Amino acid sequence: MQIHVIRPGQTLYGLSQAYGMPVQTIAEANQIRPEDTLVVGQTLVIPIVGQYYWTQPGDTVARVAAAFHLPAERLASVNGIGVDTQLKPDTRLYIPPRPRRTAEINAYIEPRQPQVPESLTRAAREAAPHLTYLAPFSFRINRDGTLQPPPLDEFRTIAEQNGVTLMMVVTNLEKDQFSASLGEAILTDASLQNKLLDNIIQTAHRLNFRDIHFDMEHLRPEDKDAYNAFLRQASTRLHHEGFLMSTALAPKTSAAQTGAWYTAHDYKVHGEVSDFVVIMTYEWGYSGGPPMPVSPIGPVRNVLEYAISEMPASKIMMGQNLYGYDWTLPYVPGGPFAKAISPQEAIRLARENNARIEYDTTAQAPHYRYWDRQGKEHIVWFEDARSIQAKFNLIGELGLRGISYWKLGLPFPQNWLLIEDHFKVVKK
Repeated sequence: MQIHVIRPGQTLYGLSQAYGMPVQTIAEANQIRPEDTLVVGQTLVIPIVGQYYWTQPGDTVARVAAAFHLPAERLASVNGIGVDTQLKPDTRLYIPPRPRRTAEINAYIEPRQPQVPESLTRAAREAAPHLTYLAPFSFRINRDGTLQPPPLDEFRTIAEQNGVTLMMVVTNLEKDQFSASLGEAILTDASLQNKLLDNIIQTAHRLNFRDIHFDMEHLRPEDKDAYNAFLRQASTRLHHEGFLMSTALAPKTSAAQTGAWYTAHDYKVHGEVSDFVVIMTYEWGYSGGPPMPVSPIGPVRNVLEYAISEMPASKIMMGQNLYGYDWTLPYVPGGPFAKAISPQEAIRLARENNARIEYDTTAQAPHYRYWDRQGKEHIVWFEDARSIQAKFNLIGELGLRGISYWKLGLPFPQNWLLIEDHFKVVKK
């Protein structure tokens, strides 16, 4: 699979000639119209087996081979050249595909209306072939130990048709906010915990959920030990019933990290009692905060490297956003929130405003600025094929279990093509 970054003057027709592929094929792969003007800095995925590389001054066969994790002899052989061949700049080399590694892929989906809108049903159907788990968000804990379920509509059928495991996401959400007081009420009352687990088990059997996923956030720091004890009890009961159990974790970089979102999340214990965890490695850039990448690669790496010091890498799913944000400048704390946008919407917005997309190689994230019709400046940070490729590389480097997406419903076709190219998705 080729990731191509658009340069000034390039067109879909020119790319079709360069790669020997019909315009329509490239357009369909990236879900763009053939007549659309390409944005400078935009990335397109070219659906070929392997990829091409155009040499730069100073490149050697050995240097290029090392960059793509290939033996120099293999690279030379597939290109019909010798290992010691002097490479001229702008020489096209074919890079053969690497073997795909197995990975588990999860995606949350959040229907917020009483009925699931068709757009979310369609998003689930399109993503399901690439998923191990589908996680409707969420089953909310009530203060009496019962559960308030989300609308499911066709999700069960879609999961069954695609060999996808339904993940039952259990949260302490109350009035659309994570509630420390609700967490306290449950975690300090043994009878309520038993009632809650009874209801979880009965509901999961009835609705054919096979993984129980605890996403309890913003807990009181003093409830850390109580949460650990609850998870140990839940693990015993759920495993006895034949379920998997997973948890969601805030992005910590040390056991000593404190705060409302962090203290009660004990990485070591979660790693011991859970079958796997989802670490929420995103939202450094968030709607109410200053403009910055949502999931910059450096902070993501720091969190994951800490995580693998506390639990096996094979239990860790890296969290990944399927969205970006559009901030109005200047940023003012407490001012207007940034607007969440999909990668497809980010490209459309750049095209409409004649913006040039830049790429931050340190953060591994694309961004651009534009001025709206009212003369206000904006900055947009989002995701593209390059930023996702960087995360996939990190998964392979650290030997992680896979990746978990928040959330379906924000179109990003390149992501799913790259999953096909890199991973053999586990089906259970």
